[in-house]
Amino acid sequence: MTDDATTPAPAASARPAQRGRFHRAVDAIDERMGLKALTYPVPEHANNLAWSLGGITAVAFVILLATGIYIAQFYSPIPEDANQSVRDLVSDVWLGSFARGLHYWAAQAMFVTALLHLLRVFFHASYKKPREGNWVVGAAMFLLTFLAVFTGTVLKWDQEGYEALIHNLDVAELLGGAGIWFSEELTDRVPILLRLYSAHAVIIPGLVLLLFVWHALLVKRHKISPHPEIELPEVESPEPFTAHLKRVAAFGLVLLGVLSLLGVLVPPVVGPTPVAGIEVTRPLWMFWWFFPMEQWFGVASIAYVIAGVFALIFLVPFLDRGPKRHWRERKLALGTALVLLLALAAITIQVWIANPKGH
Repeated sequence: MTDDATTPAPAASARPAQRGRFHRAVDAIDERMGLKALTYPVPEHANNLAWSLGGITAVAFVILLATGIYIAQFYSPIPEDANQSVRDLVSDVWLGSFARGLHYWAAQAMFVTALLHLLRVFFHASYKKPREGNWVVGAAMFLLTFLAVFTGTVLKWDQEGYEALIHNLDVAELLGGAGIWFSEELTDRVPILLRLYSAHAVIIPGLVLLLFVWHALLVKRHKISPHPEIELPEVESPEPFTAHLKRVAAFGLVLLGVLSLLGVLVPPVVGPTPVAGIEVTRPLWMFWWFFPMEQWFGVASIAYVIAGVFALIFLVPFLDRGPKRHWRERKLALGTALVLLLALAAITIQVWIANPKGH
């Protein structure tokens, strides 16, 4: 009886030792990698869906990287082979159709969530001092996302992609020296499709990664902005950033599930090999807001409109410099943004109605 009564004691005494070894291992890793720096506090209001849109955008970017790496193994960025290599990817490669479908929808998801994230930050005036720099970094990432979608459209080298490239070349010619990189005049030894592929697969993702790290460091430096409608932020219950990451991961899993379904049920179409000298397609919906400008005001207007819209986005924190953050106290800024958004939406809807099949 005495032996039986004392046998559990060693196991019970081993638990503190096991916990001690675990914590020592964590401390050793943290000493070298600084993992505990991720436990900085996050305010309670930042844990809902609207304030997690930046993290969800990052999840979409990770999906794009993973699927893009897989697709790149089978894509040939040579004009004579590009379109057929995409067709072979879809029809002959294991999971090729799924990977391309997931990549296609993840690109649109990243554009949408990045846009919604910018709108949320604008609505709550989270770009006010001292966070102006982080707005500029975020706007730069949004511009890079826009360019990534455009270059990806060209890479499939079907009629739609070819016509998008032709419009780009027309704009580059009007820009003169400023548009030399986007033209065929830079070099006659490397096809422009190959240069666009290097931009899509290396340059743009690399810049996005660098800016994302900078963005995250600025968030940690300045902390997540307080909610303009919470008068006493000290009453909130902050949680460590690692707990916030778990919520973002949960949202990300939902996003991955939805995009996977879209990739399977609504796969992107691969058009035929392009034919020069005709315009019969309509671009992706995120380009519709400047699509009719060529017909209305000429090719040059495309460059002016795109440059003007993105210049306004970059200048937001410098145009709205007042300390007020509540939307009721920023009617001029919000009214101006609403008019611009309604104008772009109206043009988009007009293109959808008037050009159901293309030009």
